[in-house]
Amino acid sequence: MIICCGEALIDMIPAATSQGTESFVPHCGGAVFNTAIALGRLGVRAGMLTGLSTDMFGQQLHAALQASQVDTSHVIRSDRPSALAFLRLAEGQARYSFFDENSAGRMLTPAGMPMLPDTAKSLFLGGISLAAEPCADAYAALLEREGPRRAVMIDPNIRPGFIDDIPRYRARLARMLELADIVKLSDEDLHWLQPGPQSLREKAELLLRQGLSAVILTRGGEGATGYLADGRAVHAPAVRTSVCDTVGAGDTFNAGVLAKLSELGQLTKPALATLRIDTLEQALAFGAKAASVTVSRAGADPPWAGEL
Repeated sequence: MIICCGEALIDMIPAATSQGTESFVPHCGGAVFNTAIALGRLGVRAGMLTGLSTDMFGQQLHAALQASQVDTSHVIRSDRPSALAFLRLAEGQARYSFFDENSAGRMLTPAGMPMLPDTAKSLFLGGISLAAEPCADAYAALLEREGPRRAVMIDPNIRPGFIDDIPRYRARLARMLELADIVKLSDEDLHWLQPGPQSLREKAELLLRQGLSAVILTRGGEGATGYLADGRAVHAPAVRTSVCDTVGAGDTFNAGVLAKLSELGQLTKPALATLRIDTLEQALAFGAKAASVTVSRAGADPPWAGEL
């Protein structure tokens, strides 16, 4: 089982009313939530570790996880409010305003993180949960405790405007990357994480020297490039499709990569340490294929296995 550890929240998406005025409609979302949903729909055994409210939005999120066959036995319920993200689209790109003070997800603490079963063979972490405290420290502590014997993929999905203490965030993320096997970043993420004049490849190689097995770099419509510790690289082009919006595209891509690696029996620490370049190429291509379905329809609506 792949345990997805991080935020689940409500995306408030604008919609016109019958009177022609604008309203906001609540949709399930959150980067890590979206990845869990996509894994479940792709037929992969997946679970979610997050904080969910008992309010109406928390119930909506919980029901959505179960409807996509995601195990919810590690969800931590509380009567704190659900986190909300009000969204606007500009040229297909999402812009957010977050409301998550004192939320059920944000207020997780290291002491409250559950023990994981042996069936949890791999972990996925990322999103704003790695920046918002105190839950960021909780997920870092979970990774330190549970990560050394499990395959770990991290997508920091860096949002600079969401980071209150940049040096503290950088230090925490650096410790977490030391325990990871795969890190996925956008080109913007990588330039923020590794400022300087070096090329994207050179910056990826700097990350690999920290002990990672693979760095995956995504560049939107230009596709994704995977770099291995031995210096080899492989590129998978984006699958051309009619783009409705890009909400959830990267999250679905992550799920596709994890799903293919799992299918090929490569989602273990020993296997990732000797990952073949053709195996990485297959994983990137499957991630791109899955993401192409998500961008072709409104909102974060990942495909089911039968659609691929």
